[in-house]
Amino acid sequence: MTLLFTHDNCRRHDMGAGHPEQPARIDAILQALSGEEFQDLERREAPLADRATIRLVHPGRYVDDLLDAVPDDGRHMLDVDTSLCPRSGEAALRAAGAVTAAVDAVLKDEDQNAFCLVRPPGHHAEPDRAMGFCLFNNVAVGAAHARAIYGVDRVAVVDFDVHHGNGSQAMFEGEADWFYASSHQSPLYPGTGRDFETGVAGNILNVPLSPHTGSDGFRAAYQGRIFPALKEHRPDLIFISAGFDAHRDDPLAQLALTDDDYFWVTQELMAVADECCGGRIVSTLEGGYDLAALGRSAAAHIQALMGRE
Repeated sequence: MTLLFTHDNCRRHDMGAGHPEQPARIDAILQALSGEEFQDLERREAPLADRATIRLVHPGRYVDDLLDAVPDDGRHMLDVDTSLCPRSGEAALRAAGAVTAAVDAVLKDEDQNAFCLVRPPGHHAEPDRAMGFCLFNNVAVGAAHARAIYGVDRVAVVDFDVHHGNGSQAMFEGEADWFYASSHQSPLYPGTGRDFETGVAGNILNVPLSPHTGSDGFRAAYQGRIFPALKEHRPDLIFISAGFDAHRDDPLAQLALTDDDYFWVTQELMAVADECCGGRIVSTLEGGYDLAALGRSAAAHIQALMGRE
């Protein structure tokens, strides 16, 4: 079945009134998961990641400086749209901890896959820089944990957030056994993710998509480029950077996907995982800023992970 990792402290990270990356995102997804069809979804508390694990991908000084910058009250700005409040440090540790706990569970065969319902998101966080609403790079922490603890060298991240995961690419591009594939709208923040950025061993695959690409273009990109490359890499564990901001209702982009696209891409990724790595998938929440669309899309993603039709 499927595990869900979350924690109430991920709701307490607050970057201010009107900010799109808001605590209500967690509530919207939990509400969407309240139906009877999700009663079999096993829910676990996300633990705190330890600093040593995060230091596998982020320099120790960055980790310490960021956590030390968490204010006792008010807000500490890291860039124009990324800030810390008094609960941000624990939320970031819970987000990374959820992914490492999910890796533990999946690699110990407790369940085949897991979804981490956490915030702050992570795929924009570079080794020594917080940006784009992200503090620690959660999927990179998970990949490094899988290698350090379980000897799993060949991992892959598939990132269908509408924004390119510049931080994930920065951490993966020098690791020949780590594969990163991203579909994303271009042009759009953060301005990275061009198709000629291919990593040290062809281990980076960027598929920029034009605004208003829609379902057909999105699915063609995956069928024609991302799925074949993922199969060729033959990972032992697949991570999904599950951003739902490519939805047609999302206010921050214009890729124009539907709820059904997220169900479809998840089912297809599960088929690749079945072929390559015993179905082992760890998915974690990235973007998605229209609350109604976010709830529906995340529910569709989790339904697919649970093997529901």
